[in-house]
Amino acid sequence: MSDVNPTEKVVQYYDSFDEWGRLDREPIEFLVNCHHVRTNLPAEGRLLDIGAGPGKYSIALADWGYEITLADLSPRLVEMARLKAREAGVEQRFAGFHVADARDLSAFADEQFDACLMLGPLYHLQTVEDRIKAVNELRRVTKKGGLVFAAFMSRLRHLATSLMFPEAWKPNHTVQGVSDFLETGVFNHSDEGRFTGAYYFDIDEIKPFMESNGFESLKLIGSGSVAGALNSEQWNYWKKRGDEEFGQMMQIIMKASESPYILGTSSHLLYVGRRK
Repeated sequence: MSDVNPTEKVVQYYDSFDEWGRLDREPIEFLVNCHHVRTNLPAEGRLLDIGAGPGKYSIALADWGYEITLADLSPRLVEMARLKAREAGVEQRFAGFHVADARDLSAFADEQFDACLMLGPLYHLQTVEDRIKAVNELRRVTKKGGLVFAAFMSRLRHLATSLMFPEAWKPNHTVQGVSDFLETGVFNHSDEGRFTGAYYFDIDEIKPFMESNGFESLKLIGSGSVAGALNSEQWNYWKKRGDEEFGQMMQIIMKASESPYILGTSSHLLYVGRRK
C-alpha cells in the first residue's frame, strides 16, 4: 500500500479522474440533485460550492443567476472550473475560485453564504473527527436559516456493488473484506490508482449526524432515483419518445427520488437541511 497521506490520495485521484464526464455518463444523479437544489433554494443569493471539482454544479447554479463561490481541494480542478465557467459564459457570476479543504474554510467569514453545497467531501473523510470538522465549517459559513446540500454514499449500496463486481472492489472480494467494511464503513481500495479511501454511511446515521451538528433535516434523497441503473440504450429509449413524454417521465423520476424506499439502492444520497 502507498504511504501517500489520504488528502494527497484524494487530490491525485481526482486529478486523473474525469468527474465532469462521470456526471455526463451518469446523468440521473446530476439531474436529480440539480432539481432538488434548485427547487429548495431561494430565488437569489450567495452560494458556496465546497468540493466543487470541475464546477459542473457551480456552473449550473451560476446559469440560474446565483452568485457562486467555488472551493475544491485540487488546484488543477479549481483552474479547470474557472475555464469551464469562462467557456459557459458565466465566469462573471463567480465571486471567487478557491483551493480549500472542507475541514478548514477559514478563507470565508462566519455566515457569509445564503446556502452551501458539500457534494463530495463528507464521504472522503474517513474519521468522525474530520467529518465533524467539515460540517462545523459548513454550519459556520452558512447564514442562520440557510440551506445546505450535502452528499453521502450508502454502505448498503456499496455492499451490493461489491457483491456484483468483487474483483473491481478489493478487498471486498472476500467475506472478511465485506464484513470489515460493513462494521466500519471505511473502504480503502487494495489496487493503487483506484477509487480513493472513503467512508460509506449507514442510511439511518445521516440525519442524526447532521442534526447533532447544528442542522434541521428537511429531506434525504436518493440521487439515482429509480433510474440510476439505466444504461445508455435504456436512457435513449425514453429520450426518443419525444420531449413532452420525456419531460413527464423525468417528473416521475424526480418524485420517486424522494421515496425512502429507494435510498439503499442509490450510490449517492443528497441531504437537504437548514442551519439552526
